[in-house]
Amino acid sequence: MTSPPPVIVGCDAVSALGTNLEAQWERAVAGLSGIERLTRFPISAEFPVRIAGEVDEIDSGTYPFLSSRSLALWPSPIFKYGLLVVHRALVNSGIDITPALAPRVAVTFSSAVGGLDALLAADRRMIAEGRLPPPYANPNSCINMVGGKVPILTGATGPITATVTACATGLTSVIVGAMLLAAGRADVAICGAVDFALVEPIVAGFATMNGAYQATMDGPAEPAPRASRPFSVDRRGFVISEGAGCIILATRDFAAAHGLASGIELAGWSMTADARHFVAPRLETVTRCMAESIDTAGISLHDVASVNAHATSTKVGDRIEYQALASIFGDRVPPVSANKSLTGHAMGASSAIETIFAIEGMQRSTLLPTINYTPDPELPLDCVAEGARGLEQEFVLKNAFGFGGCNACVVLHRTA
Repeated sequence: MTSPPPVIVGCDAVSALGTNLEAQWERAVAGLSGIERLTRFPISAEFPVRIAGEVDEIDSGTYPFLSSRSLALWPSPIFKYGLLVVHRALVNSGIDITPALAPRVAVTFSSAVGGLDALLAADRRMIAEGRLPPPYANPNSCINMVGGKVPILTGATGPITATVTACATGLTSVIVGAMLLAAGRADVAICGAVDFALVEPIVAGFATMNGAYQATMDGPAEPAPRASRPFSVDRRGFVISEGAGCIILATRDFAAAHGLASGIELAGWSMTADARHFVAPRLETVTRCMAESIDTAGISLHDVASVNAHATSTKVGDRIEYQALASIFGDRVPPVSANKSLTGHAMGASSAIETIFAIEGMQRSTLLPTINYTPDPELPLDCVAEGARGLEQEFVLKNAFGFGGCNACVVLHRTA
């Protein structure tokens, strides 16, 4: 980076582990899974997916902007939970978006799936009742609308864009926010993503792609918390989950001038395109993405204390991520933490949530465990399978890869 790296001054998340960040952290350290029985919609005996990572309901009364009246035209949960994490991250940062500051606040907060649930409900109503869609159906389904609602909530009037790179959306949002700061177009960026993809045809679609974990029709059912098992020899696909994560970036000068806590900076990053297959990752470009993020951070390989992996639990995806790490680090791959073993796969929000967990781990000198891990002899990794590990982490590599061959990697640096 030619300009000083941006600093992270606030964050917040909701996930299958809970709606309070501290509670989520405590459950993650304890190695508890957020995966349970799927309840978002009725399922038949033949429906292939039976488990999920669902986010708990929140007490909207605590937040006036989340009242029933405020959300009456916005039934998709992406708006409720997206605005919640943005609000709480800003509160945590201590930033007050005044009219003077507003033009210098950028928004890259986004979603991979958006509010398609609202459009689906409107379509089903048309078929069942012959009624036209309600006027909010299309705005709910606009992929950029959750980002558009963020300035309405906060007053930010700086650059705004919807970064959509499938499962890498959250991390791409952070990178694009950093680019806007580096270009001098903003002093603060509201980044992150939200996805609530537990919608019947979306869930079924992931099953027909052989991506999502499916129940076996013969033999005893596995306990739901054991289903997500990244890098394991018996991995069988990702567990679909919900969640949201917001990360507030600021320039170093802005943070210093306003007395903002900024113990973590975005030291390096890279984005690459696979340019080959619509879902299968490409080793060469995944490897280059990791290597470039380390290179732009200006550090050596042995400086990387740990890796927060993408690790969805798919056969091919986990193998390619391992091969990329091995090609960079050789036989000295740092410890690898795979958070989706705990939370499931929250689509575009997953990399934002996992980045927040990585930040928390750096600040607390703790590496989260990869639960449900059974070593795969073809993927020899230290996956922190014994439980949470005390570890000083000055530099952490975070990986995220999405459908369409969209790769995003960052290096986080603990400065205090």
